[in-house]
Amino acid sequence: MPNAPDLALFAFAPCPELAGEVRRHTVAIVGAGPVGLTAAVDLALHGVSVVVIDGKSNVSEGSRAICWAKRSLEICDRLGTGQQLVDQGVTWNEGEVFHGDELIYSFNLLPEPDHHRPAFINLQQYYFEQRMIERATALPQIEMRWQHQASDVSVFDDHIEVAVETPAGIYTLECDWLLACDGVHSTIRSSLGLDFSGRVFQDRFLISDIHMEADFPAVRRFWFDPTFFDGQSTLLHKQAEGVWRIDMQLGWEADPEEEQKPERVVPRLRRMLGDIEFDIVWTSVYTFTCRRMERFSHGRIFFLGDSAHVVSPFGARGGNGGLQDADNLAWKLALVTKGDAPEALLDSYDSERIPATDENILNSTRSTDFMTPKSRVSRVYRDAVLNLARSHEFARRLVNSGRLSIPAIYSDSPLNTGDTEPFEQGPPPGAPAVDAPVASPQAPDERRWLLDQLGTVFALLAFDDGEMDWPRLQTALAQCQPAVRLLRICPPDAADTEGALIDRWDIAAFRYDGAPGTCYLMRPDQHIVGRWRKCLLPEIEDALNRALARH
Repeated sequence: MPNAPDLALFAFAPCPELAGEVRRHTVAIVGAGPVGLTAAVDLALHGVSVVVIDGKSNVSEGSRAICWAKRSLEICDRLGTGQQLVDQGVTWNEGEVFHGDELIYSFNLLPEPDHHRPAFINLQQYYFEQRMIERATALPQIEMRWQHQASDVSVFDDHIEVAVETPAGIYTLECDWLLACDGVHSTIRSSLGLDFSGRVFQDRFLISDIHMEADFPAVRRFWFDPTFFDGQSTLLHKQAEGVWRIDMQLGWEADPEEEQKPERVVPRLRRMLGDIEFDIVWTSVYTFTCRRMERFSHGRIFFLGDSAHVVSPFGARGGNGGLQDADNLAWKLALVTKGDAPEALLDSYDSERIPATDENILNSTRSTDFMTPKSRVSRVYRDAVLNLARSHEFARRLVNSGRLSIPAIYSDSPLNTGDTEPFEQGPPPGAPAVDAPVASPQAPDERRWLLDQLGTVFALLAFDDGEMDWPRLQTALAQCQPAVRLLRICPPDAADTEGALIDRWDIAAFRYDGAPGTCYLMRPDQHIVGRWRKCLLPEIEDALNRALARH
């Protein structure tokens, strides 16, 4: 079945530094996994040259991260890969929770219609990486270096030097800024003498990727105490290409090497699946861990994804959290490298992503404690909640089979401008923008998607009041540094819709509490800077300066 060895191999190529040439790169990224590739593409789309090094010659082995959340898909839409991922992946919004062999309740993570992207898709990590590599190699700002392994790092006041080992020898890679995206066993982190702090849980789970033809629904299915598996928890997900992910709780005393042997794996799967024929594609054993670095930024070096933090896999907060790291940092670093923002803007990477990581760790820790109770009292509580959940809605909110990844809201960010007038709903400052279908005057019945119109720049989303001098405002916004894109939203019956987007289905105004005159200033990562009930240029300019750390 498809796995890393069946996908394209990336050949080693010598670089100028191996011939003795001294180069200073603007940004270097160590690690060509999902996070490093996302950061590279994002920086390139902002016009920043990037070199990416990785010691491998291929994408990751095994499916690894498979659940990509709606927010991650929206990020990938901005980077130009979202539709490919959705087309190849398995879409799902719903989940089922079992106690024993009984379905006690089901849930829907996206019950509201009129969203472009689903709550989740399932797609093996190697396919995700393949699509991002294709995108990266199509961008002239990105240089990919395969079989270039970082071995050490040296820090200077104005640059970073990375020692790199290759099949043709060792060289020094110089860069102004370094992004460490090299995973939980980060060479960069180790070279700097940095470490994680947090909690390692005394439990192990077996991952089995199997290929089978089965008519199970494409939903997330979780069992507490299934009869087919010795009273342990089990999770089932459908992936692309007929591959299914099964996670089985083993307990702390399990021997990781023994448990991956076919003679141990196959009987367990047979008890679960019955007579269905299957082939094992990949197995692995993991330990629940919730840890992070004290700080993610260290001068000119930034840590992203698993190099900065690790969480238990239930909840899909690892890979999705890493993509949000890249989404948060790329636009800031791009503006700093081009001289459009002070280096103080980079301080907000820690002030925004550390609280978001702590939220992920908190939810992951609670999930782990619920799924694997370590005391008699905890077990009694868990079983009581599961029994009540069969018939009581309130108890279902207490069941924790993994609180699934949600977008980070940077509520306390120093880049925000707080509300000065009341809003009953709509995304608050620090939250990501909400998608909605809109139309153009030329094709009023054809759905477009609001987030696609925002792009990778600062943008002002303004709801038409029939009075604003829009050409004058657009000219003023274009003269800001950096320029701000104007997106005017008109109701379907507006007299003047030239150059505007039409709220044809009355959804955008509802989701943004968009009374006439309301406006939202968006960052390049499509998070909200501030919102107002009237478009006043001085307030917008002041909020822009705050979002750029110019205050």
